[in-house]
Amino acid sequence: MAKLGLLNKLVGNANEKELSRLRRITEQIEENYKDIASLNDEDLFAKTEEFRQRLADDESLDDLIPETFAVVREAAWRKMGQ
Repeated sequence: MAKLGLLNKLVGNANEKELSRLRRITEQIEENYKDIASLNDEDLFAKTEEFRQRLADDESLDDLIPETFAVVREAAWRKMGQ
């Protein structure tokens, strides 16, 4: 059992790796949010078409997640005061 603990300390376990991955995404969302919050309503709305185009240009969904989440968050804030 001690060997397993040492191995986990050296390489990390699956939960820690997933949490680390999610923290990076969260940090990217926060970075994007600063720029997104400064957009006017028209430019914010235009982001939808931009995302569609980027998907059509073979950008992956995983690459779009932080920015799209930031846009949705800002839109919800503006529309519902959340």
